[in-house]
Amino acid sequence: MDKTSNTATRRATGIRCVIFDCDGTLVDSEILCNQALVNIFNRLGANLSIEECLRHFQGGKMVDILTDTRERAGIKTRIDDLEPMYRKECRRLFEQGLTPIQGVPELLDTLSSMGFDMCIASNAPISKIEHTLSLTGLLPYFEGKLFSGFQANSWKPEPDILHFAAMHMGVMLKECVFVDDTPKGVQAGINAGIRTFHFAATPHSVKIKHPRVTTITAMPQLLDYLEEDLSPVS
Repeated sequence: MDKTSNTATRRATGIRCVIFDCDGTLVDSEILCNQALVNIFNRLGANLSIEECLRHFQGGKMVDILTDTRERAGIKTRIDDLEPMYRKECRRLFEQGLTPIQGVPELLDTLSSMGFDMCIASNAPISKIEHTLSLTGLLPYFEGKLFSGFQANSWKPEPDILHFAAMHMGVMLKECVFVDDTPKGVQAGINAGIRTFHFAATPHSVKIKHPRVTTITAMPQLLDYLEEDLSPVS
């Protein structure tokens, strides 16, 4: 299919913009993020395993994740102390071995050639998003198109970050689809009333059934749906 035909397909579906989550959706960070939790809490005297952290991980605000983990671990360290420790450990692990999710670079190339706009809506700070995308070579696809819960002062599962992203991309939310790997991220898409793709590629992925949610187990599968009629689901 040539570029002209691809653009016609994009217009026929009514979808102009693909909004992506970052961690666990574009970059293979889930195990590294949970390993960082294990490392910092066990240094403080806990006895966490990576399997336990993965089983409980639901996404959401970092403060909530640290609070839940602290309660399970029986650690009294203040969140204000835990958060910088966690972010420093994540950064160290990311620099050692962060990679893109399989098929993502090729997917982004194809979406770009098809004429889709693309952006990121993440709960993470902009500095962390930029760092992870830079480490994996994906930043050029999203220069100037990174949107954070810290900017919107609202975090998934609230839908505000998606409204914020669409507004700054100059598109209506109904012209967007959203891709996220966590239950709270998917709930943000549901709450925003847009077609949402749940990237569920791990054994720990929670099954989500909702008329606006489509489950994919490999990122290139997104293309199959974008070439179909993705009219908004009422």
